[in-house]
Amino acid sequence: MTEGGPVTEARRRPRGAVRDGLIAAGLELARSGGPDAVVLREATQRVGVVPNAAYRHFADRDELLAAVCTEAMREFAGRMAGGVARVRGKYGDPAAAQRRLQAIGKAYLQFAHEEPGLFATAFALPQQHSYVPSDAGTGQERMPLDQLRAALDELVAAGILDQRRRDGIEFPIWSAVHGLAVLTGQGPLREIPDATRRHLEKLTFTFIENALT
Repeated sequence: MTEGGPVTEARRRPRGAVRDGLIAAGLELARSGGPDAVVLREATQRVGVVPNAAYRHFADRDELLAAVCTEAMREFAGRMAGGVARVRGKYGDPAAAQRRLQAIGKAYLQFAHEEPGLFATAFALPQQHSYVPSDAGTGQERMPLDQLRAALDELVAAGILDQRRRDGIEFPIWSAVHGLAVLTGQGPLREIPDATRRHLEKLTFTFIENALT
């Protein structure tokens, strides 16, 4: 194949296909190696285009990383939404509301444990995400923090959480779960046995539940 072969092939692809392919390739690089593994040259090799083709879609590696960061967060959100969707019980039922909150926490820690590369990438560029409340989308379309907010709102509707305590309480809860994910992931507790890690998770959920009632 001539040097211009990959470029010709890329031009035959539907509009946006190369950009989408580069993001998908970057996501897989992040999955195996975290944010530092997201490199334009490697992504172009996986897509089958010459390196210069990437600059038609991304000004530099940082722009590609930003796009991959967004996709990693979406995959993360999908995992959480799936966990919530498996919980039975009507909205506002106290027992179901508590199970949905716990499902969010479990999915959060499970994703961090099973997909450490994507977990690190999702938070590699904090400014890439909005942390203010958003009504955009439902279920999988919600970002992780908004899913937590929705679960807490249901606790209010169920009469478990006092409305007067609701404002901003998602942040200390997020801090507890995210902190445990970091400690047992890349932090000083990363080498503890799985049984110990699961015990710490249970203690964290119990602590949160007690703090909300």
